[in-house]
Amino acid sequence: MMDTINTGNIAALFEAFHATFRDKRDELIALDAKVGDSDLGITMNSAFEAATKTVSDMDGEPLGKQFKMAGAAMAKAAPSTMGTLTATGFMRGGKAVDDADAIGTKEMMAFWRAYADGIAERGKAKLGDKTVLDVLEPIAQSLEQSADQHAPLVDAVADAARAGQAALVATKDMVAQHGKAAAFADKSKGLQDAGGTVAFLLIETLARFVKG
Repeated sequence: MMDTINTGNIAALFEAFHATFRDKRDELIALDAKVGDSDLGITMNSAFEAATKTVSDMDGEPLGKQFKMAGAAMAKAAPSTMGTLTATGFMRGGKAVDDADAIGTKEMMAFWRAYADGIAERGKAKLGDKTVLDVLEPIAQSLEQSADQHAPLVDAVADAARAGQAALVATKDMVAQHGKAAAFADKSKGLQDAGGTVAFLLIETLARFVKG
């Protein structure tokens, strides 16, 4: 169980992210195929493979720099919409934690708030549009609440994962307004959002990693 995530933990964290997206590759492809272009599983796998390689020998570097470099590697390896948005999230999150020595609840909140805001800005989406933002925003809000209550990191990320899961289920009732899914409009109802699934998998993996 971790009180904080420090500079030496980032490589292992990205290995955990990559393992998740490797395992969920086919599931994401199938989900995306229903209303998208079925490349999401491949995109996320490529993005996190590149990010993992990039941070693998950055142990002594500042936390923020590691996240920013991981984001830059994702942008290059996976230039699709979701690849670009995920890269933006990690670069903005990295900037938010900047040269912090360790990530506790307060820094984790700053990371996810910047991640969500960066994606909202870049993707021009708003809440209720059935996008990744509909899961990211509840995750960020949950962490803000935990930071206000000075909750330990392990509890904060576990609560954020639960908030993300509930938000993901709620996307099933929404109708897509962006990208290829918007062309299917009403057909998207009843399906959980593919981008939102990515956000949930990230916070779920993080919660598991912190719990150890």
